[in-house]
Amino acid sequence: MGDATQGRKPHDMGGDSAGPVDREEHEPTLTERRIDAMMQLLRQKPRAFWVTDENRRTIESLSPESYRDSRYYQKWCLAMRSLLIEKGVLDAAEIDAKLAEVKARRGKTEAG
Repeated sequence: MGDATQGRKPHDMGGDSAGPVDREEHEPTLTERRIDAMMQLLRQKPRAFWVTDENRRTIESLSPESYRDSRYYQKWCLAMRSLLIEKGVLDAAEIDAKLAEVKARRGKTEAG
């Protein structure tokens, strides 16, 4: 038989040593609350754009690097972007243009 980890996705950590789980409660930041609210609005019936299982599939389909390097709510944002494009709600250019507009409004450069 081959390596037991071969073909596993980055979220599949069963049996791996990943260190202790941080169980510390924290007050959500303003950004985290906004991301959560956006996700709730996009999944609210009757016009839900996707369901929980689609969101999970999208997060679990992130590249190993994106999955490993992204924090919890960053994964949500990546999933939202992907699903909005997949469902034809927005396209990548529209999302990128809006992000550039928001960054400019906040006095940030595209690189920062």
